[in-house]
Amino acid sequence: MSDRITLRFLAAPSDTAVDGASIQAGRVLEWIDKAGYACAVGFSSSYCVTAYVGNVHFTRPILPGNLIEARARIIHTGRTSMHVLVTVDAADAREGVFAPATHCILIFVAIDENKKPREIPHWSPSNAEDAMLAAGATLRIEARAEIHAAMRAQEYTDAATTPRTLFRFLAAPGDANWAGNAHGGTVMRWIDEAAGTCAMSWSRERALAVYSGGIHFYRPIHIGHIVEVEARLIHTGPRSMHLGIHVRSGDPRTGILELTTQCMSVFVVPGEDGRAASIAPLDLQSAEDVRLDEHARQLVAMRRALKAMPVEALSA
Repeated sequence: MSDRITLRFLAAPSDTAVDGASIQAGRVLEWIDKAGYACAVGFSSSYCVTAYVGNVHFTRPILPGNLIEARARIIHTGRTSMHVLVTVDAADAREGVFAPATHCILIFVAIDENKKPREIPHWSPSNAEDAMLAAGATLRIEARAEIHAAMRAQEYTDAATTPRTLFRFLAAPGDANWAGNAHGGTVMRWIDEAAGTCAMSWSRERALAVYSGGIHFYRPIHIGHIVEVEARLIHTGPRSMHLGIHVRSGDPRTGILELTTQCMSVFVVPGEDGRAASIAPLDLQSAEDVRLDEHARQLVAMRRALKAMPVEALSA
């Protein structure tokens, strides 16, 4: 039983964003989910499902052909759940000098043969580094619950006037995991694609994800079911666009769709000077527009209050 794993591979041209210059954020989210899943399964000796992905900051672009190192390690366990820290570094394959690209915490739940949560071995820190990470994970539990409650309390209706994008399709066999449902990483890629499309509809320029967080998975998406991914622009900063994304799915024979996933994402437009370009402010016309704009500001403040995980100090 191991509590950590490292994956290494090359970023492929097929992983690039629409500009062809850098790797799509949604693809990086898929890599994060795969590394976290492999770590959780290896530790629990059980099939696992993604329950949460939080605070993914894309700190630098990843280029096609870069050598990728995705490291995942257990940093906290509950009775059936595992908190997994994943760091992604990238390097020019010719030089092999890695630099941080992103990191985040994922929560996986172990599942038995009846698709019910099952107990897992208890994990305890074995050194000072483990203890530091475990303390960071524990501190985030309450804060994460408060952020989640704030997100779930919001209502998104047709009373809003801000831009939104809706993707609708069937979950295909190629999207399946070992249990016959859509991969958590695939769902995150769908989220990034819908959010990016919505952001570009407002900016009219190429937009890149710099943050994705509060990704909660409530129920699986079955292959052959209808999937709706709705992204709505709810707040603009001087140089940023904040979007709320909801994924719903259901049996096409009934047409009843249920919420499966929700999150928040932030996009920017790359400027010629290396900084994010200015963004036109949203015109908040309805009471719902104003409420969701304030909600986005509240989430920014709540996340700023969180102490950063000390990933720069981690040993290789």
